[in-house]
Amino acid sequence: MDLNTVGSYRPARTRSDLALTEGERILAGGTWLFSEPLAAPAGLVDLTTMGWPPLERTPDGLRIAATCTIAELANLAPVAGWGAHPLFRQCAEALLASFKIWNVATVGGNICRAFAAAGMVSLCTSLDAVAIVWTPDGGERRLSVESLVVGDGANTLLPGEVLRAVDIPTRALRARTAFRKIALVDLGRSAAVVIGRVHEGGEAVVSVTAAVTRPAVLRYDALPSADRVVADVAALDGYYTDPLGAADWRRHVSGVLARAVREELAG
Repeated sequence: MDLNTVGSYRPARTRSDLALTEGERILAGGTWLFSEPLAAPAGLVDLTTMGWPPLERTPDGLRIAATCTIAELANLAPVAGWGAHPLFRQCAEALLASFKIWNVATVGGNICRAFAAAGMVSLCTSLDAVAIVWTPDGGERRLSVESLVVGDGANTLLPGEVLRAVDIPTRALRARTAFRKIALVDLGRSAAVVIGRVHEGGEAVVSVTAAVTRPAVLRYDALPSADRVVADVAALDGYYTDPLGAADWRRHVSGVLARAVREELAG
């Protein structure tokens, strides 16, 4: 879609370049910005020119830049000891997107758009990712991606704030994982995504996304019984109805997927 109200374009090179003037919008991959009618932007500030490394190994785990593309993340080479590595591609494939979109759409853009079925939200909430948010006063704040996304298409970013990166801790990366998703049609948007992980010490985490309006994360001291996890998933709130699935159907299939995830992790 043409943005025929845009009168200026600025490539951001330094943090001060991210201070927006009236009517300016941040541009990253642009797959949302150029796809839907929006409040007419007067100018664009390109985040991709900041030069952030897309993926960085850190002493604490993995840092994913907000400007990292879906393709770069999905194609990350396996790392010894990272049991959660398959989730990068699995969550990328949960997106309703072609390889062309993968090559331009960004991890940060998918998280900030905060759709219920956002594959990068599924990934980050399942692995306890922490969002690093730059604030307009030159500081930063850190919060879980789970708490950053508060509804279908809603997040807690304040005016002038920019998502810099997400950090995934080593402990989560080393966990064994299982992934399940369902959609009404083979190439349809995810209607439910359930991801489980088990740590070396036995603790377990099960996340539900796409079926609920905001991410839901269940935590256990040890892998629960199948009946327990199904009951806990059924008790979640936020199941919703839209043309891609009814709320009661989403609740039911999320339980089915959770059972399958639990059985895989038990095996």
